[in-house]
Amino acid sequence: MIVSSLRRGQPYAVVFNHKNRPVIAHVIFRLQIGGLENGLVNLINHTADRYQHIIICLRDFSSIFAQRIQQPNLPIYALHKREGKDIAIYFRFWRLIRNIKPDIIHTRNLAALEMQGSAALAGVRARIHGEHGWDVQDPEGKNWRYRWLRRLHQPLIHQYIAVSQHIANYLHQGVNVPLSRINPICNGVDTERFYPKRDLSVLPTGFASEDSLVIGTVGRLEPIKDQVTLVHAFVKLVNQIPSGKNYLRLVIVGAGSLHPKIEALIAESDLTHLVWLAGDRDDIPVLLQAMDIFTLPSLAEGISNTILEAMATGLPVVATHVGGNPELVIDSVTGVLVPAADPQAISGALVNYVDNRELIRMHGHTARQRAEEKFGIKSMVARYTALYDSLLEAQT
Repeated sequence: MIVSSLRRGQPYAVVFNHKNRPVIAHVIFRLQIGGLENGLVNLINHTADRYQHIIICLRDFSSIFAQRIQQPNLPIYALHKREGKDIAIYFRFWRLIRNIKPDIIHTRNLAALEMQGSAALAGVRARIHGEHGWDVQDPEGKNWRYRWLRRLHQPLIHQYIAVSQHIANYLHQGVNVPLSRINPICNGVDTERFYPKRDLSVLPTGFASEDSLVIGTVGRLEPIKDQVTLVHAFVKLVNQIPSGKNYLRLVIVGAGSLHPKIEALIAESDLTHLVWLAGDRDDIPVLLQAMDIFTLPSLAEGISNTILEAMATGLPVVATHVGGNPELVIDSVTGVLVPAADPQAISGALVNYVDNRELIRMHGHTARQRAEEKFGIKSMVARYTALYDSLLEAQT
């Protein structure tokens, strides 16, 4: 991994070698633990022999998460974008792209979309933009300013990637992108890295026993992920079941701005001994193997990598009926879909599993089968490479 930090007014040297492979520059807001970033790392790791990848972060990156990248000497550039408007970043990005000269620029989500103009001015001939979902300011993609911004940049983009049919419909109907330029490519999951096995050893000593029922979630502790609602649901669940405190446990993996609020809510409910806030972790496969039920209380989603990883681990999934979640979770077959921001609905879904351990096993088994048959990582990689190669061929 080669790291370069490009700050305002600082000179820099581009340490980069094409090595006779097509160069793809991936532009994201920040490289950290998250579904979008996880999908990017998976794609790089499975195509490093075919393309020379570069990652450009508008902000910065997590060196721990970056260690998952297997491409030797992959360059990562951090532009350190200021809060709010940072006009100078367009010039820093343009200057970087002029030096790198990538064959393809691939931006992801609205935060990186505005870099398409600089990429076009820098002479990049193949430009792709991926939509992976929306943030808490626009959970349903209805903000007219954001829609206008997407429409403004549409002429600059040769092909779009939509990680769900829900997003593909939005791009076509809301942004007026022709269907011929939209490529629905669902995220894939590595079913060899994520597989069924119950193992409680990763949990804190004394936190859970073999008789415990461990409910878990993985994600950034931010309002869009709404783990606060999950905690409220868990409190209801424990209070509803007289002996629940003896065996019900909740594991929340991730870090973010909601941590103090979640911690306070757990303490107020006198459930500190039943909930483990695990923080940011790089051992997600073994953490999932310590869970019996996976939950995702998000207010909005594109396609959730964590749902796919939980399914591959053989867990039933209780998820909100938002974004691409219904494309992954088959209600009452591989899990349960519930309304967003509804603790009672989540609690009710969990009660059904608590009362029927065989249902947990059945839904988890079907979820694993579905992950293997429909969402294998090889299919995702094949679709990305087909798109990249078609754009590269058009340049020759």
